[in-house]
Amino acid sequence: MSAQAHPKFAMRPYLPDDAALLREIFRDSIEELTADDYTPAQQEAWASAADDEQAFGKKLGSQLTLVATMEGSPVGFASLAGPDKIDMLYVHPAVAGHGVGAMLADALEKLAGGRGTAKLTVDASDSARGFFEKRGYVAQQRNTVSINDEWLANTTLAKQLAAKGGAA
Repeated sequence: MSAQAHPKFAMRPYLPDDAALLREIFRDSIEELTADDYTPAQQEAWASAADDEQAFGKKLGSQLTLVATMEGSPVGFASLAGPDKIDMLYVHPAVAGHGVGAMLADALEKLAGGRGTAKLTVDASDSARGFFEKRGYVAQQRNTVSINDEWLANTTLAKQLAAKGGAA
């Protein structure tokens, strides 16, 4: 039997050569997974954050960024800004709902907790809010962000992490 019912995902650190592909995942994710919550103009303003591939790659390289892969090809990524904030978590629409986001979030939570972070926060889009709430994140505040003259709403959520050195 050669067909895989459950594709095998792996994870690795971000490499500078990933920037172009992760930029596409970022844009495709926004365009295809957020249409119920944001207008096309809002989506375009949001996706424009990756228009400058060099700057996008530099941002990913400056953060703790993990890349999810399937058969060696990137299918998602997530990053920590500083010790206690998830900055980005994006998966390709083709693998949305297959555990890639959960795998990346688990890894960031473990890494942050292992470094002694007690509470992890994320400014989640309306499209991603439910994903984080199911993981135990609790809404703290609503935010409005202006990007290229478009206003986008998101929610700051927080999750208490297990104490370092606790039972695993």
